[in-house]
Amino acid sequence: QVQLVESGGGLVQAGGSLRLSCVASGLTFTGYHMGWFRRAPGKEREFVAAITRIDRSTSYADSVKGRFTISRDNAKSTVYLQMNSLQPEDTAVYYCNTNPPITAYWGQGTQVTVSS
Repeated sequence: QVQLVESGGGLVQAGGSLRLSCVASGLTFTGYHMGWFRRAPGKEREFVAAITRIDRSTSYADSVKGRFTISRDNAKSTVYLQMNSLQPEDTAVYYCNTNPPITAYWGQGTQVTVSS
């Protein structure tokens, strides 16, 4: 059974930073590209960042480029999202998943709230 467990969210003031983690179990982690996604209140879930499985090439949504950094530790089956210069519009529930995402793998996510 595949589980993706996100953590590291919280309440932060605008301009602050958070580091999210996602631990994967039940799958061969190195077999998958991984991504971070988010759902803001009243909006559809959207892509945030992705990292390839072996050479760790990265890609980002324009809205987070230059502020967020995705990374992964294949030995720990963990993907990270370092978020700097957070803004109120970054408020959302953040999820990790494979990239492209597999519907059955969505977890509970972790809430990020940025106050102005």
